[in-house]
Parts: sequence; structure tokens; C-alpha cells
Amino acid sequence: MAATSELPIAFQELFKLTALGIKEESISFDTVTLESDKYICVRETVGGKAQVVMVDVNAPKTPQRINMLATAVLMNPEVKVLALRAENQLQIFNLDMKSMMKEYTMTEDVQFWKWVDVKNLAIVTSSSVYHWSMEGTSAPVKICDRIPELVGTQIISYRMSGDGKWTAVVGISLSGSQVVGTMQLYSLERQQVQHIPGHACAFFDFAAEAGGPKNNLFVFASRNGDDSKLNIVEIGREEGATAYAKKTVNVFFPPEAAADFPVSMQVSPKYNTVFLVTKFGYIHLYDIESGTCLYMNRISGETIFVTALHAATDGIIGINKKGQVLTVGVNPDTIVPYIQQTLGNVPLAVKWASRYSLPGADDLFKAQFQRLFAAGDVAGAARIAAQSPRGILRTPETIALFQKAPPVNNVPAILQYFNVLLETTKLNAYETMQLARPVVAQGKMQLLEQWLTEDKLECSEELGDLFKASNPKLALSVYLRAEVSPKVVQCLAETGQFDNIVVYAQRANYTPDWISILGSIALSNPDAAKDLALRIVQGGEAMGSVDVSAIVDVFARCNLIQQATGFLLEVLKPDREEDAALQTRLLEMSLVAAPQVADAILGNDMLSHYNRQRVAELCEKTGLFQRALENYSDIADITRILTSVPPANLGGADFLVPYFGKISIEGALAALDQMLAANLRQNLQVVIQIATKYSEPFTPQELIALFEKHKSVEGLFFYLGSIVNFSQDPDVHYKYIEAASKANQLQEVTRICRDSNCYDPERTKNFLKEAQLPDQLPLIIVCDRFDFVDELTRYLYANNMMKYIEIYIRQVNALRAPLVIGTLLDLDANEDTVRELVLLVKDACPAQELIDEVEKRSRLKLLRPWLEERAGAGATDAATFNALAKIYVETSNSPEEFLKTNEFYEPLVVGKFCEKREPLLAVVAYTKGTCDAELIAVTNENSLYKDQARYLVARADADLWATVLVADNEHRRELIDAVVQSALTTKTEPEKVSVAVKAFMDAELPNELIELLEKIVLDDSGRFAGNRNLQTLLIITAVKADTSRVREYIERLDKFVPVQIANICIGAELYEEAFLAFAKFDLNVEAVDVLGNYLKDLERATDFAKKVDMPEVWSSLAESQLTAGDIAAGVDAYIKADDASKYDVVITAANEAGAFADLVRFLQMARKKLRETAIETELCYAYARTEQLSDLEDFINGPHGAQILNVGERCFGEGLYAAAKILFNNISNYARLATTLVRLGEYQAAVDAASKANNIQTWKEVNAACVEQEKFRLARICGLHIIVNAEELDSLIRFYEARGHFDEIIALIEGGLGDERAHTGMFTELAILYSKYQRESLLEHLKMFRAKINVPKVLRACEVAHMWPEMVFLCVHYDEHDRAIEIMIEHSALAWEHVKFKDVIINVKSANVAYRAVSFYIDEQPMLLVDLLHTITAKVDPARVVGIARKRSVLALIKPWLLDIQTVNNAAVNEAVNELFIEEEDFAALRESIESHDAFDALELAVRCEKHELLEFRRIAALLYKSNGRWQQSLELSKSDGLFKDAMVTVADSGEPELAEDLLRFFVAEGNHECFAAALFTCYDLVKPDVVLELAWRNRIMDYMMPYMVQVTKDYTSKVDQLVAANSRREAVEAEQEAASAEVGVNMMMGTDGPALLTYPGAGGAAGAAPMGGVMNAGNYFVNTL
Repeated sequence: MAATSELPIAFQELFKLTALGIKEESISFDTVTLESDKYICVRETVGGKAQVVMVDVNAPKTPQRINMLATAVLMNPEVKVLALRAENQLQIFNLDMKSMMKEYTMTEDVQFWKWVDVKNLAIVTSSSVYHWSMEGTSAPVKICDRIPELVGTQIISYRMSGDGKWTAVVGISLSGSQVVGTMQLYSLERQQVQHIPGHACAFFDFAAEAGGPKNNLFVFASRNGDDSKLNIVEIGREEGATAYAKKTVNVFFPPEAAADFPVSMQVSPKYNTVFLVTKFGYIHLYDIESGTCLYMNRISGETIFVTALHAATDGIIGINKKGQVLTVGVNPDTIVPYIQQTLGNVPLAVKWASRYSLPGADDLFKAQFQRLFAAGDVAGAARIAAQSPRGILRTPETIALFQKAPPVNNVPAILQYFNVLLETTKLNAYETMQLARPVVAQGKMQLLEQWLTEDKLECSEELGDLFKASNPKLALSVYLRAEVSPKVVQCLAETGQFDNIVVYAQRANYTPDWISILGSIALSNPDAAKDLALRIVQGGEAMGSVDVSAIVDVFARCNLIQQATGFLLEVLKPDREEDAALQTRLLEMSLVAAPQVADAILGNDMLSHYNRQRVAELCEKTGLFQRALENYSDIADITRILTSVPPANLGGADFLVPYFGKISIEGALAALDQMLAANLRQNLQVVIQIATKYSEPFTPQELIALFEKHKSVEGLFFYLGSIVNFSQDPDVHYKYIEAASKANQLQEVTRICRDSNCYDPERTKNFLKEAQLPDQLPLIIVCDRFDFVDELTRYLYANNMMKYIEIYIRQVNALRAPLVIGTLLDLDANEDTVRELVLLVKDACPAQELIDEVEKRSRLKLLRPWLEERAGAGATDAATFNALAKIYVETSNSPEEFLKTNEFYEPLVVGKFCEKREPLLAVVAYTKGTCDAELIAVTNENSLYKDQARYLVARADADLWATVLVADNEHRRELIDAVVQSALTTKTEPEKVSVAVKAFMDAELPNELIELLEKIVLDDSGRFAGNRNLQTLLIITAVKADTSRVREYIERLDKFVPVQIANICIGAELYEEAFLAFAKFDLNVEAVDVLGNYLKDLERATDFAKKVDMPEVWSSLAESQLTAGDIAAGVDAYIKADDASKYDVVITAANEAGAFADLVRFLQMARKKLRETAIETELCYAYARTEQLSDLEDFINGPHGAQILNVGERCFGEGLYAAAKILFNNISNYARLATTLVRLGEYQAAVDAASKANNIQTWKEVNAACVEQEKFRLARICGLHIIVNAEELDSLIRFYEARGHFDEIIALIEGGLGDERAHTGMFTELAILYSKYQRESLLEHLKMFRAKINVPKVLRACEVAHMWPEMVFLCVHYDEHDRAIEIMIEHSALAWEHVKFKDVIINVKSANVAYRAVSFYIDEQPMLLVDLLHTITAKVDPARVVGIARKRSVLALIKPWLLDIQTVNNAAVNEAVNELFIEEEDFAALRESIESHDAFDALELAVRCEKHELLEFRRIAALLYKSNGRWQQSLELSKSDGLFKDAMVTVADSGEPELAEDLLRFFVAEGNHECFAAALFTCYDLVKPDVVLELAWRNRIMDYMMPYMVQVTKDYTSKVDQLVAANSRREAVEAEQEAASAEVGVNMMMGTDGPALLTYPGAGGAAGAAPMGGVMNAGNYFVNTL
């Protein structure tokens, strides 16, 4: 297989699910879902809890686990919405909102479901297909019924076309040994269904041309035996699309994958490629357009059971059964070369490269372009250029070729080229300009507009500039598309689109010079300027940093106060502190120019950070006193206005009241004081309103003092009246009462006294007493409310105001009558008066309180008439009748009858009253009221035990009995005697007797209880003699208290409960009494149980069993015998009883005792009665333990229900291998049979059994046994089945190696390589074994199977074994070329080969490796160094190589390479070559080098050559000096060597007259007149005629100078002629202009229309006259021009 980098696919493992804590057994088609490349959902059980694990593919290290009981989960392909299914109940849950979106329960069994798009779920049931939207509340909608061919299949896929018009259901089933695929294709539009054989399918919308109309395709793959096909058919097309021809392609399956079949299919939309995945892990890639198979190979050893499209790679993502998450995509760098070279399909490679702009076919395009262009096929060449990938042919050079090409059919080639580009694609920037320039020149702007509309041109600033002059609108469009912001703003401003400027600036994030723009439009359109300014400021940072003050200055300079005000009002709306100066400026402008505007601004509270003092002063000057007050902060300023301006002029209370809330409290109080002092009458009403409004902050105390200071009682009354209802200040309420009293407002006094809870009652009471008001009602109210009733009564009684006392208790508060009556009694008031008052209030007075008040004063009899009147009137309150009871007891007026018959008094209260007076009456009262504690206490105190006993029996209260029967009760004995003697009589109810008896038991009084019970039970004439419970209780009590009486009671009594008595006797170890109780009532089973299990008298028990001869008795006896360990006797007893019910007990006992022979007898009997698995299983085991193998075989061969496997395991565990062999063989458990045969030493049979078992653990056990016995042939048979499991291979190899069987393990693995299940681990481990034990075989193995081994692992093994050639081989094929080179360098004696070294080094990634290779060749292979350098030229820096060679003194060695790469014009290379040429004295080569390659240090080379002994090298030095502007050095060097021609050329090239003059003087001085003459013509433009003439005349060489002078004279004569002609033309022009000017002047004076006066440079003086300087200027112009 080709190296990974050469593959046409990019294959990668993203991560492993098992590495995220997901168990491998939880990874399957049923538990893992992958709806898109975003999330993976896995269901697994952890710790007994069902969980759903959600893995974000882009962040897999943080999986999310949720406890869910769902049986299936699907994550939405786009959003975090989870679909859950529990059987047929469906839910859709939003994970972000943590809420359930929808829920539905299907009535059919759901067999498959899948998200078909972001909003819809597809649900496939046993009979139908549904779609369910996650939006709204709708139920699933039925799409279609399932076809009959899908019955019995497993649904594995459901697909829907992109337009939702087609669906497909895919199912598979097993037919013989082949997996058959069935598909149901359904058209929703036509409502037609079609059955198609197939295993995997997909829908795809294919566009033959990018952006063109699409064909709707259905792709499906099937395998039927050896016939495997991929079909691509058209099921619909968009308008304008060309029909798609059906494609049918064979799908190749290798011989080792005979049972393989397609399982999933995805289609990549980017590359129009079908990705087909098979069960055996093969990937197939097909081109949709041509149907060509692009690639096929195995990518996974495990089944990839689920796939989805992967956006990141434009391929697929899949999961295999090992939990690997894999991605496969097209490798854009290698796919085209692979198609071209490996597939040999050049047209397809070209199409891919062109369609998808992929590398790999560039040379093909260039060659085809050149061929067509050379053949004159201009259109074809243009099409190739248009289709070239990445635009490699769409360059200026290509355009130049077409521009130079001859026309075809009279049509320029360049025009044809552009026509082709416009038809097929969009022009790039360079192409656009080349086309636009001639079109603009021809004025065909409509063509350009059309191309721009069609997006055929690439916009640029240069293109916009080209359009601007002729079409500004089109230029603006171009600037916008090219994002040339300055030009866009300029165009918008020029066209008046000011709003669009702001919109564009915000959108483009561009900041223009706003101030300049505003200044330019403020005068012409002030409102537009204001709007633009607002847009600028409101745009914030997006509009740039603009100073608002500068904008205001623009408006101010233009005197646009209204616009400035409007602008500032909008800007200052946020009211920020940093805008304080602007706020002040706005108000100053408004107060000066329009005070009413300022008033409105201040009135709306729009601003709060301006200079208030400054604004207040301006407001006061303009008469805006309210605004002045609002802004002044100094109280002196405020007081000045308040005292000088009447309140009405300040807005009255409507303004002043709110205003006082804004100033300080101290200032406000001072201002109020000044206002009252200035004019009390004028300001009082406003002051009262202000005081009322701000009473709380000003404090009532301060305000009261203020009004009192100015003696304003009226003000105080009205002020307090307005706040008293809301105040809780005691002073406020008291002052108001005081003020109202003084103002004679008695109703207000009464109201406040009645309703207020805030005044000081003591202070108020004293004031009202002192005030002597005409009406005492306020005082009565205060005293009643605050408990001054006693003082009030005394005050009214002392002042002879009985009328008010009567008013008080009748009209005000009758509930206070008891206190009033008590106080009057204390004052010795007349009893008749008091009695009249009592009778006056009647029922309105609380009886209990009145009785208590009178009783405290021992005057209770006073109330008897009132009480009897109440009782007669039907009163039922306890207080009334308690008082009557007390009166009757004291007066002995039939108290006992009253106490027994009356239902309304309180027994506890009356009883307490009677205890000391008459205890029996207290008992009567307590008995009536069930006052237990009090009754017990009074009877104990007065020795009334019989009354107490009768009460206890009658109460029948266990808790009360427990209280009196406690041990520390000193009266207990007397009470018990009273109970026994008189309390329990024959008339006593049984239940109450039972309670009494139980109380004695609970009190642990057994002797007393026996005494009690004997009296009750043993008295034959008694009512309770035959009572079953009492007899039982008597015996139980005897067991606890006196065991000697138990047997007597059992024999005498015959009504007790025998089982209860016997069990209690057993508990008390009275076994004989227990046996007697059981036997007396013929409870024989229980009796024999007592004999066997408690008395341990098995002989007596056996006699008893024989006596009664009952099966139940024998069974009970058998159980006792088993317990005693007598297995044989127990089995005999069970057989006599014919009882097999306790077979489990017998089995357990026999197993513990090892009595398997007896067990066989019992189980044979039991098997006849019961068909229990346990019986038959134990019988089978018993046969094995007793070695009755023939019986065992007969048993298991017959009908039985024994658990043979369990018996076999037990026999195996206990070493009964012969029996285990029979058992395992009977149930065909070949795995355990093989293990058993190993124990028996039957190895061949063990291998045969293992083959039948085919279980990896069995193979391991048999293999290990065979290896231990050195039966390697059999071990190899086992091992072949082990090594195909990668998990077991390592342990098997270690097992062999530990025992030294190296050749055997190698032979074993070699034998398994041909198996179709052979895996990477086998090839890898065999390679490692070769490296250890058969080194000579390793390389051949690697060459054969390099694609199937784990290269890093083998590399480590080779490194340990020092197998360097093999390491090189592996590194090369594992793309570790750097490491391969390093190994060959470090171990060159064994690993280096020159050809291989070159092949490898071209692929290294690190340049350092290449440099190291250079050093290695210098040291060890210098003759091959140049060959190496030619190979690595592209990977090395020539300068560094030169440095290495120079340092190692081998520069000459690499000269051929240096000459070959000198074309790159590298400075280091050039200098090295030049250095070698100097050393070789090859001046011709050196001159050619420096003339062809200029990248070197010329001056340094010149210095070296200047000192060279050869003349040609010095000429080269002069040339170098000249080339670098060192004219003087070059000239001197040429002069010194007599190279005068070179000297003259140097001077001429320098352009310096001084050098020319020096050279002439040198020639004259040297007498070299010929060179002097030659220099005059060579340096003609540099020499001055006067200098030449002087030198010639002085040195008498005029003849040599004369030719030069003739030429100079000719040149000057020609120039003068030209000047004369130019001056003549100018004078003619000036004359025409003067004439025109004169005509214009006449027209202007006559008022006729004419052209405006024209001026020109230099015009001045009289009209039409030109100054003298005009001619000179023109002359200078022409001179300069010439």
C-alpha cells in the first residue's frame, strides 16, 4: 500500500470512546447514535443506573452524563435537543432550556428512528413510516406503509431527499449465509412506492456546473452473491438542468471479504464524492459525475456501524465497535496526482483539478494551453486558461500573449480570451483593468454596468478611478464593492448623500474628517448639517472620536443658534457629568438668545451637571425667578428672592412647596422663619402648606417651636391637624389636644383621645383633669383606654359624678364594670347602690371577672340574686355555676345533689373548694370530672381506699393502674386488698377485669396476680371460671412466678391455649410440661418435636411415632434425626413418611456428612413424588460421588431436569474428571470438556473439543497445557485460533518466550498470517520476534508486510536489536525520513546506501538533517557529494552549504554544483564561484560570472582583483568600481594600466564633467593627442567648448580639436534657428490674442454678450501688451524643451 502521504484520502482517528470512560460493551449499533458531526450519544449502565453519555466531537474530553431510563436517544444534528424513547413512548427534550418540548406515545412498536433534518424525526414502526416535527404540538404524521418485503428485516437506515419529496427505508436480513438488503423507495408527491434490493443509499443534489441547476440523484449500493453494484439514478431535476445519465458501477470486494456487504453511505457535497463503507471496514470512493471508483481500501479492522458527514474534512465521520471515532476525507493535495498516475485517468484528473481548484495537474494545464495556443486555437487556449486550477494561467503574461497574438476571423485574440472568461467565470483585478480601459475609451459604459451586475468584474480602487470621470454613480458602486472608504465618502459628499455617509461609515467601520464635512454643508443646508452631526455623535466609537464642542463651534461660527440648540439637546439627553461644560454653554446661549427656550429646558429637568450659579444669576436677571431659586444653592440668595418676591409671583404653593423639599433643612427652616417675620398674614398659608408637606424632615418639634415663636395658634392648630392623623409623635398628639382644647374644639379633643394611640396618657389625663372641661367624656375615654379606671372611679365618686359612672359602665365600656364595682366596694359604697349597678349591667358584664372581684372581697353572697337570675335565664358558663356551687356548699343547700346533677360547673375548681370542707363531696366532684390525680390524692389522704378501688376498676385505665401500683406507693397494699376483696365482683364487666389483671401483670405482681386469678378462675361458681384467657394467664403467671404449680394447673384446667402454653413452657425449659400440654390436646407433631429437639430423647420419640404412626410425626422425627446427625435413620423416617418436601434439608445434611449412598435412596424416593430440578441435580451429583457412573449415564441419557452444567462444574472442581467428562459431553459443553480432557491427559481429544467450542479462553487453556507437555503440533492448532485476537497475542507470546519456545511461537504466527482474520498485531509481533530470534528473516518480512505492521512498535524493537537497515526501511515507509537519514549517518557501515540515501533525503522535513548529510558526505563520501547536493538543492540554503564547504576547505569539491545553481543569483554562491575563478586565474569565466550574476560584494571582489598580477583581473576590478559608482577609482586604475579606452568609457558613463576635464588634461600632459581627440567625441556631452579650446590653443593641438569644434558649431547654429522660429510663432499668437482682447473690451462696453476676459501667465500692464519678461520666459521654455 502506498505511503499515507500519497493516499488520495485523509484518514484520522479523532479519539476513542473507551478513553472517555465508556465501556466497550456499550458500543454497538443499538446503543450509539451519530446524527451529525457534532455530538455522539451512548447509552450505558453504570453502577446499576442507566445513563446517557453525550460527547461533543469538537471537545470530547468533557463528556456529559445524564441519568436516563430511555432505551434509545438521538441528538439533534444542529441544536442541543435530545430525542428520547422508552419502548414506544417518545419525548423531545431541550437541553439548554432544560425543558421537555414534546411527548407522544406510539400505538405501534418502534423499530427505527432518525433525525431527517433539524426539525423532523422519522419513525419507522412495524407497519408504517411517520414524520414528527419537534415544533408545535402536532402528533407524528404518517408518511406511508411499509412494503411486505421489509417484514422480518432489521431496519438500519432511513434517508430523505433534500427537498423532502423522496424517502428510503433500508433493512437487512439473513438468508442462508448471506446478508440480504431490502430498500423501500417512496415518492411523497406521487405517493408511489418501489422495492429495490440494496444495503445502503443516499439522496444527493448534483450540479454539473458550479452554481448551476441541480439534478436530484438517488445513489444506492447492493450485493447479491458475487454481483455487487453501485447505482446512481436521476429522480428529478431543476429547470434548465441537463438530464443525468444513469451510472451502474461494479463494487469490488476482495476474496478475503467474501461475506462483506455495504452498511452505510454518505455523499460529500464539496467534491461530489460517494463514501461507501462496508461491514468489514472497507471504504470505497466514487465520483458522482462519472461513476468512477476513485479509491478502495480497508480502514478499520472492526465494523464501522454508524457514519455521518464531517464538515471539517468534507468527508465522513464514523465509529467502529472498538470505540474509535474515525474521519475519512478527500486529500486535496494528492487526489489529482493519484487519479492521474495511479488510476491513469488524465481527463478525470484534469476535471477534478479544474472543478475543485486542486493542485497536481498544473503541468497538464500549462502544456495543453501552450499546445492549443501554438496551434492557433485561441478559443480553446482561452477556455483552458479559464478552467485552470487556482488561476495559474490567468496572469499578465497570458494576457500579453493574447494581446500579441494575431486576430482570428478579424476578431482580436485578446477579445476572444475575455469573452471566454466572461462566459465561464469572474475576472480578476488585473484582467478587469485590462478589459475596462478600452471599453471606457470607447464609451460603452453599459457593458461595464452589465458585467458588474452579473458580478463578472473584480472591483478595485483603480477601476473606480477609471469610471469616476464618466460615471460617478458607477464609480461609487465600484468603490463600495472594493471597500475603498475614502473614495466612497468623497463620492457621497459630492452627490449630497449625507445620510448615506453615516450609514456607510458605520457599516464599513471607517472614520472620515467629520468637522470638514459639517463645515462644508452647514451654510447650504443647516438642518442637514444638524442631522448629520447627530448621526455622527450617536454613532459613538463606530463613527470615530469627534469633539462635540468643535461641532458646536461650527454652528456658532455660522450663527446657527437654533441648530446648535437642537443638536445639543439631542446630544445632552443622557445627562452625563462629563458634558457639564456643554450643558452650561447650551443654557447660556438659550438665556441670551431665547429665554423661553431656556425656561423649557430647565423646566423639563433635562440637564443636571451645568454651572448652576452662573445659570441662576442669568435667570434672575431675565426674571425667571423660579429657575433662579432652583439653581441657587446659597441660602442668602434664596432668602433674598423669597422675602422680596410675593409668593404669587413665585408660582404660589404649587412651586414653593416642592421647592422647599430641594433645599437643606436648616436653610428651609431659616427661610420659613424669615417669611413669617417679613409678612405673617401674607405668607402664613404657604408656610402651613410647606410645614405640612415636610413635617417629617423638618421635625414637628422645630415647626411647633416656629409657630409658637410667632404666637400663631391658628397656624399651630392647622399644621398639627394636618399631620396628627399620620404622626406617631406623642408631643404632636398632646399639642394638638391642647391646641384643640384652647380653641374649644371638643369634638376634635374627643376624637383624638378616642382614636389616637400616640399621646402620653398620664400627661393627657392630668391635663384633662386640670382643664375642667364641660364634658368629662374625653377624660373617661383616656382612663378607659389606658387602665386608669380605678383613678377615674375615685375621681368621679369623690366629685359626686355618679351619673358619669353609670354612663361609663352602660354606654362606654360595660366590660370595666367589675373594676368599677370592686373600687366602689373598696370605697364602702352602699351595697344597694352596688347591687343596682350590678343588676343594671346584666349580661353585658363578664361574669368571671365580676365574681373574682367580689369573691376577693369575701362578698360572694352579694351576687346570689344576680347569679340565680343568670342561671334561670339559661346561662351555661362555668363561672356562674362554680359560684352557685360554692354558695350551696357553704350554705349546705343540697350540695351533693347539685354536684351530681349539674353539668355546667368545673369539677376541679369545686372539688378543690370542697377538699377541706367535705372530702366526700370532693370525691363526688372529682369522679364526675374524671380528675384522676386529684381523686387519688384526696382518697389516699382521707383513707378512702374502697372508693379509690371502685373508681380504678370503673375507669379501666391501664396508665392510671400503673400509677397507683408502683412500688413506691405507700398505699399500694391497702389498695390491692380493697381491689381483691370488694372491687372485682361478679357484676364487674369482663373487659374491666381484664384491664385490672393486666395492670397487675404489668406491675410485676405475680403472687398478687395469682391470688387474684385463683379467686376468679378456680372458683367453679364464679362467672370467670371457664374463661380461656384467664386460664391461660393463670398458667403463664405460674410459669413466671411458681413453676411448681404449672403441671397441676395444666392437669386441672382444660380451656387454656395449648400451643401458647407449650411454647412458653419450652421457653422456660419446662419441656415435660410442654409435652404434656401438646399431648393433652393431641398435638402429636409438636409433641414428638419436643421429645426429639428439646428432650433429645430420640428413642422415646421413635416409640411415640410408632404409637401414633402418622406421616407428619415420622417427618418431624426425621427432621430431628437429621439434626442429630443420624442421616440413615432420618432418611428411613422420611421414607416411612413418604415425605419428599424437605429434600433440600436432606440434601444439605447428606452433603455435609458425605452420606451420598443414603442420599441416593432418599432422592430416588423423592424423584417419584417431585420433579424438582434440585432433586434431579443432586441425584446426578450423588451418582458421581458414589462412582455409579453407569447409573449416571443411564440417568442423564433418560428424561430428567438436572442442571448438568452445575453438576459438571462441581465434579470438575472436586477432581471427579471422569464424571465431569460424561456430563460435559452430554450437554455438548466443549469448552469445559476440553479443560476436563486436559486434566485427564487426553490432549488430542481436548483439541477436538476446543475446536467444537471455538472459545478463546478454551483455546488458551488447551494451548497452555499442550505447550507444557511440549505437544507443539496440538499447541499450534490452538494457537492459530488465539493469535487472531489482538488482545490475547501479547500474553501468548510471553507464555512461549518464558518457556524458551522461540521457534515454535514464530512458526505459529507465520502459520496464521494467511488467515483472513490476520491483524496488524500479528505482523507486528512477528517482526519483533524476528528481531530477537531470527534476525535474517526480518527485512524480508518488513518488505512483504510493511503496510500491515505497527511501525513505531517495530522501530523500537529494531533499535533495541541494533538492526539499522531494517530501521531505515521502516522509517522510509513510515514517512520518518529525517530519522532514516540520521540512522544511515550514525550507522553508515551497515545502513548507508548512496541511492537509497538520495531517495530518502528529498523527503526530509528538517533542513538541519540535510546540512548534517552534507557534512557526512564530506567526511565519508566526498566523491559523491556533488551528486547529493544536486538532489537536495531545493531543501538547503546555498549560503549555508558554501559556509560548510569553506569551513571544511572543500569549496572546489562542490564547484560543479555551484555552477549549476548560480542561476539563482545567490550572493554566497556567486562569491564562492568568483573566489574559485580567481584561484584558477580564469578571468574570462570570472568576467562572465560578474556580468551574469550581480548578487555579490562587488567592492570586496574589486579590491582582490585590483591587486592581482594579471592585467585582465585588474580590468575586472576597474569594471567593478565603475559598476558601483566608484568612477575615480575605476579611472585611476585604467589610467595606471594604460587602458585609455576603458578610461574614456568610464568617464562617459559617469556623466561627471570634472572627470572628463581631468582626463583631457591627463592626455594633454601625457602628450597622447590621439586619445585627446577620441575623448572629445566619447565625452562630447560632458566637456565644455571653452575648456577644450583653451587646452588645444595652449598646447598647440588645434588640429586634434577642430573636428570637435565643427560639431559644436553645427549644434549651436541649429539651436539658434529653432529659437528664431519659435519666437516668430509666439509673436503671431500674441498678436491674435491682442486683437481678441480689444474686441472683447468693445463688446463689454456696449453691453453685448461675449466671452469673459481671458488672462494668461505673464499678462499685465496695458490691455493686450506683453511685458518684456514674456519673451524671455517663452525662450527659456523652448530652450528647456530642446
